[in-house]
Amino acid sequence: MNIEVKQVSKSFQKHQVLKDITITMDTGRIFCLLGASGSGKTTLLRIIMGAITPDIGEIRIKDQKVPDRKLLGTIGFMPQNDALYEELSAWDNLKFFAGLQKLDRKQFNQNAEEVLKVVGLTTDKNKLVRNYSGGMKKRISLAAALIHKPQILLLDEPTVGVDPVLRKNIWNYLKHLKETGTTILVTTHVMDEVMECDDAALIRNGSVIAKGTVTDLVNQTPNGKIEELFFMDNIEEKKTVV
Repeated sequence: MNIEVKQVSKSFQKHQVLKDITITMDTGRIFCLLGASGSGKTTLLRIIMGAITPDIGEIRIKDQKVPDRKLLGTIGFMPQNDALYEELSAWDNLKFFAGLQKLDRKQFNQNAEEVLKVVGLTTDKNKLVRNYSGGMKKRISLAAALIHKPQILLLDEPTVGVDPVLRKNIWNYLKHLKETGTTILVTTHVMDEVMECDDAALIRNGSVIAKGTVTDLVNQTPNGKIEELFFMDNIEEKKTVV
């Protein structure tokens, strides 16, 4: 499922957070929104899933205008701040989120074991979430977003607080998902992580300053480091992603 963001702007009170954002995220690719904290990435993510209404512009998923209740069942969302029930175990948290998606018991058990393995929490699945570390909570939040095998996956800073080995495992799994046709949108402020993605948009102060395939963006830089684009004037946008 492709995602189209068309001329989206958003303000809170008198502060403009997003300014005329237009990007397309193609089916079966990993798209990165790269920018510093406060650049507008999370706001855009929430507009895409229909939790916030833009002041101007629109979002379309598979040519269906957002928000749309039926589309929600095709989306997996991992927020930057954990949305978990701390008095429940990790397993019961997954069961709750699977219930929202109406998974039957057999499918839930199969999916839950798979995603717990991906995030490295199989042996801790019966532990109460209140006893989890911050990094473990991050990982079970990712598992909850994956539990129903969504067609679109929206991940807000998914690997913050995750050790390097597990981070690599997560990225490998995301690449496996894209091969099955899943469209994945990741926000991050970690420059290295954009190299794991296919396409990217760089956001600064609520505006897109560059967009395209990651390869094209890197080729615009003097030394092959994508963060250099944040300090360059007159960036020529590649038109691979419009």
